[in-house]
Amino acid sequence: MNMLVLTLVVLAYLIVTGILGYAGFKSTKDSTDYLLAGRKIHPMVMALSYGATFISTSAIIGFGGAAAVYGMGLIWLTFLNVIVGIFIAFVFFGRRTRKMGHNLDAHTFPELLGKRYDSPRLQTLGGALIFLSMPLYAGSVIIGGVQFASQTLGINYEVALLFFVALVALYVVMGGMKGVMYTDAFQGALMFLGMIFLLGYTWWILGGPFKATAALTDLAPKAVEAFGKNGHQGWTAMPKAFSPYWLQLVTTIVLGVGIGVLAQPQLAVRYMTVKSGHELNRAVLVGGIFIAAMTGVAYTVGSLANVYYMNKTGQIALAAGSMKTDTIIPMFINDALPHWFVAFFFVTLLAAAMSTLSSQFHAMGTSFGRDFLEQGLQVKPKNAVAANRIAMGVGIIVSTLVAYGLPKFFPGGTAIIATGTAIFFGLCASAFLPSYVGALYLKGASKAAALSCFAAGVVSTLFWLFFVHAKEAVPLGLCKLLFGTATLFPSLANVDAVIVALPLSFLVYFAVSAFTPAVREEVVKKAFAGIERA
Repeated sequence: MNMLVLTLVVLAYLIVTGILGYAGFKSTKDSTDYLLAGRKIHPMVMALSYGATFISTSAIIGFGGAAAVYGMGLIWLTFLNVIVGIFIAFVFFGRRTRKMGHNLDAHTFPELLGKRYDSPRLQTLGGALIFLSMPLYAGSVIIGGVQFASQTLGINYEVALLFFVALVALYVVMGGMKGVMYTDAFQGALMFLGMIFLLGYTWWILGGPFKATAALTDLAPKAVEAFGKNGHQGWTAMPKAFSPYWLQLVTTIVLGVGIGVLAQPQLAVRYMTVKSGHELNRAVLVGGIFIAAMTGVAYTVGSLANVYYMNKTGQIALAAGSMKTDTIIPMFINDALPHWFVAFFFVTLLAAAMSTLSSQFHAMGTSFGRDFLEQGLQVKPKNAVAANRIAMGVGIIVSTLVAYGLPKFFPGGTAIIATGTAIFFGLCASAFLPSYVGALYLKGASKAAALSCFAAGVVSTLFWLFFVHAKEAVPLGLCKLLFGTATLFPSLANVDAVIVALPLSFLVYFAVSAFTPAVREEVVKKAFAGIERA
C-alpha cells in the first residue's frame, strides 16, 4: 500500500469535506437552518444525501460480506431498497411528510409525530428511543469503516476507531443539517464512482459478468458442503424455503431492512428539507439509480468474492476471511484491486461512513436536545443549537463505545454489522411505522393508538431479541440465565423480531384507534391543510 498516494487522496477528500462543512457552518443562522437546512435544499442534493445516508459501510462491508455467505439472494433487498426505500418512500411518504411537517412547524421526526398526535409524551419517548438505540446502528457503521482502515493501513483497531470517529465528529457538530447535506452529496458522488469501478474491475478479473456468474453457479457443491445443513443451495439460488438461512435472509435482511427503511428518522427528516413536493418527484430517479447501483454492486461483488478466492486459494471467501463476514470485502479490495484503487476505495468507504454517521449523529443530537430536553422535559437552553451540538457529542461517544465493544462481545463469525443494522431498522419499523402511516393518512387516528403501538412495538421487539431470536438471545445469555434454555421457542429461533413485532404493532394501533377518541379537530385540520395538493 503506497502511503503517499493514500495520504494525498485522503487529504484532498478531507479538504473538500472541510470546505463544505464550513460552508454549512457559515450559512447556519437558526434552528431551522441547523435542523432542516432552511427547507430549501435542491432535489439533486437531497436525493444524493438521502442515498448516501441510506447506504453506508453497513451496506458495503456488512451486507456485502453477508452476500459472500448467503449469495445473490440479497439482490431482493436491492429490489426493496428501490421500490420501498425510494419510490414508495418519496411518493407516498415524502410529499405528505414535507407538507405536514411545514404545517405543524416540525423540525424532527419525533416532533412531527408528537405534534400530529397532539402528544408531547410521544415526541419525548420517540426522541429517547432514537437517542438510546441509534448508537447500535451507528456503531455498526463505524465498525465497517474501521475494519477496512485497520486492514488497509495495518494499524490497531482502536487507533483506527479513534481516527475515524474524530473525522466525522468534526464537521457534523460544526455544520448542522446544511453541512451534513452538502457533504453527503459530495460523498454520494464519490461512492457511486467507486462502486461502479469496483463492479467493473471485479467482472474483468473474473472474465466478464456472464463467465463470473456461471463460475459462481458452478460452486454450488462448495456452498452445500459448507452451509448445506442451514439450507444453502448455492450462491445463485435461494436457500431452501423456511430453512435457517432462508429465514435469516428473508426475515432479517430482506424484510427487516427493506421495510424498516420507511421509519428511519434520519431519512424521514430529509423530506422536510426541500421546498415543495414537486422537488421530491424530481429526486426519485436520482435516488433510485443511486441506491440500485450501490447495493447491487455490494451484494454482487460479495457473492463473486467466492469465485476469486476459490481460484486463488481453493477456499470460499468466508474461509479465506478467517470465518468473519465483516472482513471479506476489505480483504477482497486489498487482495484483488489495484493499489491505487485501494486508496480511492478507502475514501469511498470513508465517504459512506461519514455520510451515514453524520446524519445518525445529527438525528441523535436533535432527538435528545430538541425532542427529549426542550419539548419533553421543557428544559429551554439559551442556545438551542449549542445544546443540540452537545447532545450530538454524547451520541458520538456512546456510538464509539458500541463500536469498540461489539466485536469483543459477539462471537467472531457473527455478522456484527448486518445484525446491528437489521436490529435498529426493525425496532424503528415496529415502534414508529403504524403511527407514521396513520399520521399521514388517517384523520381519525388517536393519540392513545400512537402511544400504544409504540409501546407494543418496542416491548415485543426487545422480548424477541432477548428471549427468542438466536443470533442475539444466545450471546446475550439472559434467556439461558432465567429459563435454562438458549431460546424460548427453538422452532422460531431464526425468525426475525420484525415479523412478529410489526404486525402486532399495526394490530394494536388500529384496535386502540377504533375505541379511543381522535386527535382534536383543530390539530387535524392544521396537519392536513393543503396536503392533497402537496
